[in-house]
Amino acid sequence: MKHIVRNALLSLGLVAITQGALAAGDAAAGATKAAVCGACHGADGNSLVGTFPKLAGLGERYLLKQMTDIQAWDLETDAEKKANTGRAVMEMTGLLAKMTKQDLEDLAAHFSAQTTQLSGSKKIEVQVNSGIKVDGLELGERIYRAGNPASGVPACTGCHAPDGKGNIPAGFPRLSGQHPEYIEKQLRAFRAGDRKNDGDQSIMRSVADKLNDAEIAALANYIAGLH
Repeated sequence: MKHIVRNALLSLGLVAITQGALAAGDAAAGATKAAVCGACHGADGNSLVGTFPKLAGLGERYLLKQMTDIQAWDLETDAEKKANTGRAVMEMTGLLAKMTKQDLEDLAAHFSAQTTQLSGSKKIEVQVNSGIKVDGLELGERIYRAGNPASGVPACTGCHAPDGKGNIPAGFPRLSGQHPEYIEKQLRAFRAGDRKNDGDQSIMRSVADKLNDAEIAALANYIAGLH
């Protein structure tokens, strides 16, 4: 039964989760449980290290799904981990293992209620496939707002909104202000298939598969300052 329930949970993607009930978390209770998270993600969910994501303002549904997926992967045997669609985050090993569903809901509510601090974009150049160096901010904005019709990349605004604040009720996370290092790492993970908890429709994997290294770097940098 545990195996069946686990697989059912892990089969839920970003689209499927929009049809579920709202998370029933208690933000005040979550604040009392968040100490273990603060070391990496910051007491208010605004991490100081680029490789650790900011959790502030990401939305309850998204946060709950990520923690549920990470917990499920952590509790699997090595053989099962190779087959599931959970989310492998080695730095999180053991941290969520003993938490209840209510604990996760409370943490999601707490961090969702925090205010995101912008990381900020930088003036960068990226080298495209032709070997030409182009304005990274301009390229990042163009891909975010219009995609890349030539390679089939859709605009990011469709799910994450023009201002980068996402579609919280639908479970699409806020990207605005996130660390560029973290965004770049996740896009590369989706492209490589190392992260696969984006649902049966493989929304993010299908998008990231069409992005080259220059586009990923430009997009991540632009999103960091989007507001």
